Amino acid sequence: MTNNDIFRRIRYTFDLKDSTIVDIFALAEVSVAQEQVTAWLKKDDDDAFVTMKNRELAAFLNGFISFKRGKREGPQPVPESQLNNNMVFQKLRIALNLKAEDILAAFELAGFNLSNHELSAFFRKPSHKNYRECKDQVLRNFLLGIQLQLRPNQEASSSES
Repeated sequence: MTNNDIFRRIRYTFDLKDSTIVDIFALAEVSVAQEQVTAWLKKDDDDAFVTMKNRELAAFLNGFISFKRGKREGPQPVPESQLNNNMVFQKLRIALNLKAEDILAAFELAGFNLSNHELSAFFRKPSHKNYRECKDQVLRNFLLGIQLQLRPNQEASSSES
């Protein structure tokens, strides 16, 4: 999944307006213009489409954590320049304050079976022997499960349009 795909799915799932997204970036102490947000949300084949960089998605996710849980005291975390699916998954888990059972329930809604052991492997340090890389399919199904929880009456395919 591209950073733009992840960004679009989070925006749709939580029904975030462009102005709210600008505020979320501000919580991470990053300034973005509403036009920039609009360009990130465009379809890949649109001339106005702009690819979202890792640092920009990391800043959004850091701001999203503050948006959902409240801004923490002291300096805000610096957005990572390298981002992978495991880090995105972890940041979403923190933002939504999800426990393993909540995540497994979201996967179940998406029709994706995962054991508790498999799930915990995604949140381990890469140097740990049981660490497992979070593939696009896993992250996609997690986002779909969260979407089905929060917007149960919406078509799953409407996030693709």
